[in-house]
Amino acid sequence: MRTGHTTTPPVRLPAHVPLVLLERAGIIEGVHHGSVVVLDPAGDVVHAAGDIDAAIYPRSALKPVQAAGMVRAGLPLEGESLALAASSHSGEPRHLAGARRILELGGFGEDALRNVPDLPYGQDARERLLREGHGPSRIAQNCSGKHAAMLLTARGRGWSTDDYPDPEHPLQRALAAEVERLTGMPVAAVTADGCGAPLFATSLRGLARAAAALVTAAPGTPGRRVADAMRAHPGMVAGAGRDVTALMEAVPGLLAKDGFEGVQIAALPDGHAVAVKIAAGTDRARMPATAAALLRCGIDSAVLEPFAEAPVYGGTHVVGRLRAATGEEQLS
Repeated sequence: MRTGHTTTPPVRLPAHVPLVLLERAGIIEGVHHGSVVVLDPAGDVVHAAGDIDAAIYPRSALKPVQAAGMVRAGLPLEGESLALAASSHSGEPRHLAGARRILELGGFGEDALRNVPDLPYGQDARERLLREGHGPSRIAQNCSGKHAAMLLTARGRGWSTDDYPDPEHPLQRALAAEVERLTGMPVAAVTADGCGAPLFATSLRGLARAAAALVTAAPGTPGRRVADAMRAHPGMVAGAGRDVTALMEAVPGLLAKDGFEGVQIAALPDGHAVAVKIAAGTDRARMPATAAALLRCGIDSAVLEPFAEAPVYGGTHVVGRLRAATGEEQLS
């Protein structure tokens, strides 16, 4: 892994550019600004648009790195359970059962979780729980797999568990060190993510570097164990009908993870990696920008076609499309 650009990412207003356009009947109705970086297997930047070096919060796109840090600290999970530890799950029955299994391994009940109570992220799962008369809960919130794994890791190391989300907790210091190890740069800032766990700021360049490091690590190492688990069980990483799950199912060997506020990472087994940030956090622009970046990694356009564009409707008729901006439009 290359070690260039190892200085702390600067905290500044990112110089985002047009990444995704909404066309309606030949008129550009909407413009989604953002930044994107594509790395080749040597770690060199082969495409960049916008500001790839400013500090950003990766949100849940950082979960695979945090999961690798937990494995390094002794997290004893494999397979579906390890994929769930790196997930933003939809709250389907399999996800809730998986989070409960992780808690049970450490002798915890759901009351030990410190994430925020919420309804399931997935619409079908949310409606099912509401029909059954349930309200928001910590186990149904999309980060419960990560939090359950944090509890299990802390217990295995003999660390306190009541305060595991504290940024000064030994677990969180270990995860910050893993972020710096895989991104190749110091953490720019620390805050709380939406779920309440610490969130570490890095750059898009660093985030892509970390994604590549996970898939190219030697078999059996912490990062590779996480990458292999996620790729083997994409349905545990997100869920039915979710674009990240579908993308990993469509592209053999691809590692992909999304994050709130329009963040996405993806990496191929050969070390090609991409990272995307949509400036306004618009989720619908995230996947067209990602598909355009993955095209530059050599993936067949036919495979990426379902992710590259979305139709725009006028009544029941398609009158436009949501698509990635061209290179010229990105520079405008």
